[in-house]
Amino acid sequence: MKKTQWLFTLTLACILCIANAFLAPPSTKYHLCSHIINHEPITSSSSSQLQSSRNGAEDIYGAVHRKEYEMKRLNAQHASLSDPIRMAMGYAQEGIEQKRLAAALRRVYDDPYNPANPDAKEKSLDQLEREEKMLENGLAEATMRRGSFIVDIKRRSLSYPREQFARYDDASLVAEAMVRLGADVVFVNVDYHSYGGDLGELKSAVKAVRGVTNEAAVVMKDIVVDEIQLGLAKEAGADGIVLIASVLGPALENFLNLATMIGLEVIVECHTYNEVKAALDALATNIMVSNRDRITGELIPDQAVKLAGMFPGSGGPIITIAGGGVTNTDQMKKLLAVGYDGVVVGKTVMGSPKAPEFIRAVRDRTLLPAEFSQWGLDDAEFDVDGNVMSGPKKGIPSASDDDVFL
Repeated sequence: MKKTQWLFTLTLACILCIANAFLAPPSTKYHLCSHIINHEPITSSSSSQLQSSRNGAEDIYGAVHRKEYEMKRLNAQHASLSDPIRMAMGYAQEGIEQKRLAAALRRVYDDPYNPANPDAKEKSLDQLEREEKMLENGLAEATMRRGSFIVDIKRRSLSYPREQFARYDDASLVAEAMVRLGADVVFVNVDYHSYGGDLGELKSAVKAVRGVTNEAAVVMKDIVVDEIQLGLAKEAGADGIVLIASVLGPALENFLNLATMIGLEVIVECHTYNEVKAALDALATNIMVSNRDRITGELIPDQAVKLAGMFPGSGGPIITIAGGGVTNTDQMKKLLAVGYDGVVVGKTVMGSPKAPEFIRAVRDRTLLPAEFSQWGLDDAEFDVDGNVMSGPKKGIPSASDDDVFL
């Protein structure tokens, strides 16, 4: 009798697993089956996760479970050592890496005297003497900065469940248009379930952007949980990939090391002090501070501003960008004024006529050195030649003000 009951229970468990595999979405297949196989009780939290996934809303926990399941299948499909993705992961970068992403974030091609610019000009004797004096006074890097504009191309987002805020046919068309308008870097989201993109769009976006310029960078954005995703980005021709610190945790350093070995640049997304510290300890050179908490989904508007002091000053080895919930140009200017090298904007410019305005607000001006960010000059604006710009600025007198002589 006991043997019959045991066989009945085992048969029922198998039927439930098979039914779940066909009926449940990917984010819950792996999760629910693991409870049955390991004889764990289905708690209220796991039941609510299953219900929320079936209702179409997915949080970061569900997305990570789904990606793990997808990557397990992908690894099985690309197990051969002669597979193009495995080969992209298995060969070390030879020679000097181009660093197109870093160059785009720092806009070195717009600086005629930057040594990293292939068309760099020789500095005059007066400029060299001025630099020598600044070096003597500890201000060698205190030069005007150029901010970069990064566009996050996506149709939807985990942050806005069930909302589709862009309806374009192909991300490559958007990437090309943004680069023509002046965007320095484009993020192409490849997770269809959460962001509405795929790898095919990444490949076509790389081709489209290269047809316009060799200076702009294309970055693959995904919920990265497996090293094979680095191979996907490399094989697609992307210049870099976004790694989320809160998702990878202590594995972040291993992913950074592999990316460096295969010649793929990385942007590490952080939200908290500890995440930024972990990224710095892992020797990440490109760090993005997001106002959006990936774990809770909460938007904290000034989070990036509060963490700006964790980074070295202008011209240092760490390139920093910020984003998350940026809806107007004043927010962008504030992030740049406190020391960030670039700003990431997504939903606000997707399918919106605001894109040219946002890009011009970043590119048509220069910025004070990051060391001056605490001097109360956040509202001062300078043109591309470093001259103070006239016009309406909050709290800053201008020659065109109506009450200038009062």
